Amino acid sequence: MKQAEITKMSVEDVKDSIANFSEQLAKMKLAHKVAPMENPIQIRNMRKTVARLKTELTKREAQA
Repeated sequence: MKQAEITKMSVEDVKDSIANFSEQLAKMKLAHKVAPMENPIQIRNMRKTVARLKTELTKREAQA
């Protein structure tokens, strides 16, 4: 998810996306521990997406 897409989202959408992507990240990590993933870079990308969403949420809360 690109930063431009994140900035267009509402606060509630950002919170929902954080929960959704965090859940997916946890599942990916577990699956990778059980059997190595073919493309483990997906875990890194998912982690960065969660970080971008959390940063945007923090920025919006600071403005309010």
